[in-house]
Amino acid sequence: MQTPVTLLERLRDAPDPRAWERFVDLYAPLMLDWLRRAGVAPHDARDLVQDVFVTLLRVLPEFRYDESGGFRKWLRTVVLNRWRDALRRNATPAQATQAILNQLEGPEPDGFFDEMEYRRQVTGRTLQVICGDFEPKTWQAFEQFVLEGQPAADVADALDVTPNAVYLARSRVLRRLREELHGLIE
Repeated sequence: MQTPVTLLERLRDAPDPRAWERFVDLYAPLMLDWLRRAGVAPHDARDLVQDVFVTLLRVLPEFRYDESGGFRKWLRTVVLNRWRDALRRNATPAQATQAILNQLEGPEPDGFFDEMEYRRQVTGRTLQVICGDFEPKTWQAFEQFVLEGQPAADVADALDVTPNAVYLARSRVLRRLREELHGLIE
Protein backbone atom coordinates (compact mmCIF):
# COMPACT_ATOMS: atom_id res chain seq x y z
CA MET A 1 0.00 0.00 0.00
CA GLN A 2 1.35 3.43 -0.93
CA THR A 3 1.53 6.08 1.77
CA PRO A 4 -1.03 8.82 1.07
CA VAL A 5 0.17 12.28 0.28
CA THR A 6 0.41 14.32 3.47
CA LEU A 7 -1.61 17.43 4.06
CA LEU A 8 1.49 19.61 3.81
CA GLU A 9 2.42 18.08 0.46
CA ARG A 10 -1.11 18.65 -0.87
CA LEU A 11 -0.92 22.29 0.21
CA ARG A 12 2.53 22.79 -1.24
CA ASP A 13 2.17 20.99 -4.56
CA ALA A 14 -1.20 22.17 -5.87
CA PRO A 15 -3.98 24.52 -4.85
CA ASP A 16 -6.37 21.98 -3.31
CA PRO A 17 -9.38 23.71 -1.70
CA ARG A 18 -10.20 20.65 0.43
CA ALA A 19 -6.64 20.52 1.75
CA TRP A 20 -6.77 24.22 2.63
CA GLU A 21 -10.12 23.74 4.34
CA ARG A 22 -8.67 20.87 6.38
CA PHE A 23 -5.59 22.94 7.21
CA VAL A 24 -7.69 25.92 8.35
CA ASP A 25 -9.91 23.60 10.42
CA LEU A 26 -6.85 22.18 12.16
CA TYR A 27 -4.76 25.29 12.66
CA ALA A 28 -7.07 28.29 13.08
CA PRO A 29 -8.17 27.24 16.59
CA LEU A 30 -4.58 26.50 17.57
CA MET A 31 -3.25 29.84 16.33
CA LEU A 32 -6.14 31.68 18.01
CA ASP A 33 -5.24 29.95 21.26
CA TRP A 34 -1.55 30.83 20.87
CA LEU A 35 -2.44 34.48 20.29
CA ARG A 36 -4.95 34.54 23.16
CA ARG A 37 -2.20 33.26 25.48
CA ALA A 38 0.04 36.04 24.22
CA GLY A 39 -2.56 38.60 25.24
CA VAL A 40 -3.84 39.52 21.78
CA ALA A 41 -7.47 40.76 21.80
CA PRO A 42 -9.91 38.28 20.21
CA HIS A 43 -10.86 40.49 17.24
CA ASP A 44 -7.18 41.29 16.60
CA ALA A 45 -6.29 37.61 16.90
CA ARG A 46 -8.86 36.64 14.24
CA ASP A 47 -7.46 39.28 11.88
CA LEU A 48 -3.94 38.13 12.60
CA VAL A 49 -4.82 34.48 11.91
CA GLN A 50 -6.28 35.52 8.55
CA ASP A 51 -3.06 37.40 7.87
CA VAL A 52 -1.04 34.29 8.76
CA PHE A 53 -3.09 32.18 6.33
CA VAL A 54 -2.49 34.70 3.55
CA THR A 55 1.23 34.50 4.31
CA LEU A 56 1.11 30.69 4.38
CA LEU A 57 -0.64 30.61 1.02
CA ARG A 58 2.34 32.49 -0.38
CA VAL A 59 5.20 30.71 1.46
CA LEU A 60 4.02 27.10 1.87
CA PRO A 61 5.09 26.13 -1.67
CA GLU A 62 8.69 26.74 -0.57
CA PHE A 63 8.34 24.95 2.78
CA ARG A 64 10.22 21.66 2.98
CA TYR A 65 9.67 19.44 5.98
CA ASP A 66 12.84 19.13 8.02
CA GLU A 67 12.74 16.58 10.84
CA SER A 68 15.25 18.61 12.86
CA GLY A 69 13.22 21.84 12.69
CA GLY A 70 9.70 20.61 12.18
CA PHE A 71 6.49 22.21 11.11
CA ARG A 72 5.48 23.55 14.53
CA LYS A 73 8.67 25.59 14.84
CA TRP A 74 8.30 26.95 11.34
CA LEU A 75 4.64 27.85 11.94
CA ARG A 76 5.65 29.46 15.26
CA THR A 77 8.09 31.67 13.37
CA VAL A 78 5.44 32.70 10.82
CA VAL A 79 2.90 33.54 13.55
CA LEU A 80 5.47 35.48 15.60
CA ASN A 81 6.64 37.42 12.55
CA ARG A 82 3.08 38.40 11.57
CA TRP A 83 2.39 39.37 15.18
CA ARG A 84 5.53 41.51 15.32
CA ASP A 85 4.57 43.14 12.03
CA ALA A 86 1.12 43.96 13.46
CA LEU A 87 2.70 45.43 16.60
CA ARG A 88 4.99 47.62 14.51
CA ARG A 89 2.16 48.79 12.24
CA ASN A 90 -0.21 49.67 15.08
CA ALA A 91 2.09 51.43 17.53
CA THR A 92 4.59 54.20 17.74
CA PRO A 93 8.14 52.95 17.18
CA ALA A 94 8.95 53.09 20.90
CA GLN A 95 5.77 51.20 21.86
CA ALA A 96 6.31 48.55 19.20
CA THR A 97 9.93 47.98 20.19
CA GLN A 98 9.04 47.65 23.88
CA ALA A 99 6.10 45.31 23.19
CA ILE A 100 8.26 43.04 21.06
CA LEU A 101 11.06 43.03 23.62
CA ASN A 102 8.59 42.16 26.37
CA GLN A 103 7.39 39.15 24.39
CA LEU A 104 10.88 37.91 23.51
CA GLU A 105 12.32 37.63 27.01
CA GLY A 106 12.48 33.84 26.73
CA PRO A 107 12.49 31.44 23.83
CA GLU A 108 8.81 30.58 24.37
CA PRO A 109 7.28 33.03 26.86
CA ASP A 110 4.62 31.63 29.17
CA GLY A 111 4.43 28.37 27.24
CA PHE A 112 3.21 30.31 24.21
CA PHE A 113 4.19 27.48 21.90
CA ASP A 114 4.46 24.56 24.32
CA GLU A 115 5.08 21.31 22.43
CA MET A 116 2.71 19.16 24.50
CA GLU A 117 -0.10 21.68 24.17
CA TYR A 118 0.54 21.89 20.43
CA ARG A 119 0.36 18.10 20.10
CA ARG A 120 -2.79 17.91 22.22
CA GLN A 121 -4.58 20.60 20.25
CA VAL A 122 -3.60 19.41 16.78
CA THR A 123 -4.39 15.79 17.62
CA GLY A 124 -7.71 16.68 19.23
CA ARG A 125 -8.72 18.92 16.36
CA THR A 126 -7.68 16.25 13.82
CA LEU A 127 -9.86 13.70 15.62
CA GLN A 128 -12.80 16.12 15.43
CA VAL A 129 -12.21 16.62 11.71
CA ILE A 130 -11.89 12.92 10.80
CA CYS A 131 -14.63 11.47 13.03
CA GLY A 132 -17.25 11.91 10.31
CA ASP A 133 -15.17 9.79 7.93
CA PHE A 134 -15.95 6.62 9.92
CA GLU A 135 -19.07 4.56 10.46
CA PRO A 136 -20.76 5.55 13.73
CA LYS A 137 -20.06 2.20 15.42
CA THR A 138 -16.41 2.31 14.38
CA TRP A 139 -16.05 5.78 15.85
CA GLN A 140 -17.96 4.87 19.02
CA ALA A 141 -15.77 1.81 19.53
CA PHE A 142 -12.62 3.90 19.08
CA GLU A 143 -13.88 6.66 21.34
CA GLN A 144 -14.95 4.35 24.17
CA PHE A 145 -11.93 2.05 23.96
CA VAL A 146 -9.12 4.51 23.24
CA LEU A 147 -10.29 7.91 24.43
CA GLU A 148 -12.35 6.80 27.43
CA GLY A 149 -10.20 3.78 28.34
CA GLN A 150 -13.04 1.28 28.64
CA PRO A 151 -12.13 -2.42 28.32
CA ALA A 152 -12.57 -3.85 24.82
CA ALA A 153 -14.99 -6.53 26.06
CA ASP A 154 -17.24 -3.89 27.69
CA VAL A 155 -17.21 -1.74 24.56
CA ALA A 156 -17.98 -4.78 22.40
CA ASP A 157 -20.95 -5.71 24.63
CA ALA A 158 -22.30 -2.16 24.66
CA LEU A 159 -22.08 -1.83 20.86
CA ASP A 160 -23.11 -5.42 20.09
CA VAL A 161 -19.89 -6.17 18.19
CA THR A 162 -16.99 -8.53 18.78
CA PRO A 163 -13.92 -7.49 20.78
CA ASN A 164 -11.96 -7.96 17.56
CA ALA A 165 -14.16 -5.29 15.91
CA VAL A 166 -13.19 -2.92 18.72
CA TYR A 167 -9.49 -3.58 18.11
CA LEU A 168 -9.99 -3.10 14.36
CA ALA A 169 -11.78 0.20 14.97
CA ARG A 170 -8.85 1.38 17.09
CA SER A 171 -6.41 0.33 14.39
CA ARG A 172 -8.31 2.03 11.56
CA VAL A 173 -8.78 5.33 13.35
CA LEU A 174 -5.21 5.45 14.65
CA ARG A 175 -3.82 4.64 11.18
CA ARG A 176 -5.87 7.46 9.69
CA LEU A 177 -4.82 9.79 12.50
CA ARG A 178 -1.13 9.01 11.86
CA GLU A 179 -1.64 9.71 8.14
CA GLU A 180 -3.31 13.05 8.84
CA LEU A 181 -0.67 14.10 11.37
CA HIS A 182 2.33 13.01 9.30
CA GLY A 183 4.64 16.00 9.07
CA LEU A 184 2.47 18.14 11.34
CA ILE A 185 3.76 16.69 14.59
CA GLU A 186 7.43 16.01 15.09
